[in-house]
This record gives sequence, C-alpha cells and structure tokens, in this order.
Amino acid sequence: MRYIVIRRFRGKAICGAVNLPYGTACETQDGYLILEDGRRLCAVTSQNAYDHFSRDDDGLGMERGKLVQDIRGTLERRDAKHQARWDKLWADAGSNRLRRTDHKDFWVWNQDFYNADVNELRRIRLLLEV
Repeated sequence: MRYIVIRRFRGKAICGAVNLPYGTACETQDGYLILEDGRRLCAVTSQNAYDHFSRDDDGLGMERGKLVQDIRGTLERRDAKHQARWDKLWADAGSNRLRRTDHKDFWVWNQDFYNADVNELRRIRLLLEV
C-alpha cells in the first residue's frame, strides 16, 4: 500500500534520523512504512504514521491527510462550540465506528479513521461545522 508524507517528518525513525519532505512517497511492508531503499520508518499504526503520513493508494492521500488534520484540529479547538461539536460526534453512528472501542470514556480515533474514504472524512468535517 502506498503512503505519502502530509507533514514533514523530521526526527527519529526505526532506521535512524530522517528528514522527509512533504509529498515523499513510501510503501508498506509487514505493517511498517518503508522508504524506497527498504529502510523501515515506523509502524503503520504508530503516532508518527498518523501525524505525518496518509494512505495514498487511491491518489487522494493529500486530501485525506488534510481532512484528518482539519477534523482533529476542529475538535481540539476550545471555543464556545467545543462541547456542541463533541456531542454531535458522540451521537453519530458513522463516526463511532472510527473510534477505538477500548476507550469507553473518551474519544481516540482508530486506524480506520486515518485510512477512511475521503467522502466519509468530508461528511465528518461537515458534521462538526456548528
């Protein structure tokens, strides 16, 4: 599966220090993101992967990554509509299937969220517009 860097990845990786610019393409192998030369970067389910990479096998990785960042940023914003956005999200069955079920009292996105269809991510972003 193809992934793409949606936010510069500069720091420690499994293979050592890396500095990958926006738009760098990677592949997956055995659950890891790898560079063209075969060096392992991180696990596909790691926080580094969620923060810096997006699935791009459909050519929509940049848009998928932007939507994920927009959704997370909107939910983190502490303004007068903060609770209203969260209430809508908790009440939405479609969004709940993208939540880790092992955390009953608070919301943690599961891997399906980070790999979701772009149309589903658009729907969630619209849902959060309060």
